[in-house]
Amino acid sequence: MLSIFLTATGADQAVGMGLVGFSLLLFTYYTIWVIILPFVDSDHVAHQYFLQREYSVILPGIAALILLLSVGEFWNAALDGF
Repeated sequence: MLSIFLTATGADQAVGMGLVGFSLLLFTYYTIWVIILPFVDSDHVAHQYFLQREYSVILPGIAALILLLSVGEFWNAALDGF
């Protein structure tokens, strides 16, 4: 049995750290927006940095739809050769 171990290059590690940082930033923003902000007074200055509350449901729904369509398209393309 032949096993090959590949290590990540510096560019791969930089891209990975960038993706992790972006995901952490997005998660923090969404958590503050959905969980903490409803308990803050509506006239507080923090509300100007966030979208309206309706978008907290609409945007993840659109992202989920795009993800499902992408997975379905990949599945279709992968099975097209069989």
